[in-house]
Amino acid sequence: MNPKKSFLLLLLCLSLVAEAQLTFPASNFTLISRIDPEQNPNYLGDKYSACWGWYQSAKNKEYAIACSQSGTYWVDVTNAASPSVSAYAVGNHTNAVWREAKTYQNYCYVICDDNSPNSFQIFDMQNLPASVNKLYDGKSLFEKAHTLWVDGNKLYVAGITYSNANTSSMNLYSLATPSAPVLLRSLGQDFPFINYVHDMFVRNDTIFASCGTQGLYVFKYNSVANNFSLLGSLSSYTAAGYNHSSALTPDGKTLVFTDEIPKGLPIKFANVSNPANIQILATSNQYSSTTPHNPFMVSNQYCFMSSYEEGLQLYDLSNPSAPFLAGYFDTYPQGGGSNAGPGNYEGQWGAYPYFPSKNIFALDQTNGIFMLKTNLYKNPGAGLHDNPFNYFTLGLYPNPVKDVIEFNIPALCPLEELSLSITNACGQLVLNKKINETEASGVISRKLKLNYLEPGFYWFNLYQKEELLSGKKFIISE
Repeated sequence: MNPKKSFLLLLLCLSLVAEAQLTFPASNFTLISRIDPEQNPNYLGDKYSACWGWYQSAKNKEYAIACSQSGTYWVDVTNAASPSVSAYAVGNHTNAVWREAKTYQNYCYVICDDNSPNSFQIFDMQNLPASVNKLYDGKSLFEKAHTLWVDGNKLYVAGITYSNANTSSMNLYSLATPSAPVLLRSLGQDFPFINYVHDMFVRNDTIFASCGTQGLYVFKYNSVANNFSLLGSLSSYTAAGYNHSSALTPDGKTLVFTDEIPKGLPIKFANVSNPANIQILATSNQYSSTTPHNPFMVSNQYCFMSSYEEGLQLYDLSNPSAPFLAGYFDTYPQGGGSNAGPGNYEGQWGAYPYFPSKNIFALDQTNGIFMLKTNLYKNPGAGLHDNPFNYFTLGLYPNPVKDVIEFNIPALCPLEELSLSITNACGQLVLNKKINETEASGVISRKLKLNYLEPGFYWFNLYQKEELLSGKKFIISE
């Protein structure tokens, strides 16, 4: 056996032994599996930080991407009950606290925000599960950064420090050539008063930027003029602190965001239909000492929240003015649970709930890689309707598709005020279209050109008067 594979197998066996020593409190969540491949903690005593996931459509495989203090792990979680480490790549900086990854097509972009020596890394994942290929490991674009986001064929990177120690609040890079990003614009060229962007959620070039003590700002990138404009901001609000991160509902109406400092500040639920007039609708926390960290939106109803010592939570915001905790899984029982802990920055850092299987990957700084399931999250849009997807079977052909897909709706479907939407694996809305019922009688059969979308996993949803009637997943092949 390959020595590297033998070593990874040994780590897996050690993690399975440790599994039996912990009990994880939960409500409406089920533990599928847990592994802990990183054995050496950093100087703070933590082993992991941020995470992401990747669906390999060509091989119908799912991978958890776990950022650790020493590097990046790619874990095959296609069989979630028996995950296996497929690849590992060491970082330029080890003993790290902050490492983060995002994907585009078959590429993975990895940053680290610890002191020099550091670097930006790009990997080609197409050879998984056998291996990953490191394409770039350098400082020519920047040396370190705090966060990154992919929107279409653009890469947003924030909290940047260059090798000469100069900084940038946020940069935008073109991924026209994914292996070689090209700088398009720095936010500081248009808005130098923004000192730092800690995190951002981006959809269709609209950026919800969490700017720490400066608050929340909404920018728009204009690709023709190659500049940023300001759509709105929120610097004073209930329980304000260090504005940390956010996530937007597919309909673009509700933004969920967190304030990480000081400890114990509640989650905010805001109406952002008009970015020039952002309104806080509600605040919520599981316990008074809970410190919410990172939100992950999966539908207009459900938002997963990584909340450090309280683990992973699922919030129902079908009424965003009265959100409530629908379920939780405590990945860090060492914190004491039940409001016993001080809300420290230990435990659940991030999650990835966007796999086609609807299995949820949650990464705990201490306890490793969790694969979870909840009965509440079965299909995108679940809960928008009392009995989602029970009206009829929606026809989509072909599936997988390369450029044109045909959808069929049977005659029993009411034709008034029909619309459709397509969302990608990250829950981002990529198409929203009304169906003109005056052109339809009986069975509706239409074709859509999708050649502008990137290969990957998508959901097709059909609505009547904004109520979900049916939905189906499909794949755009490479």
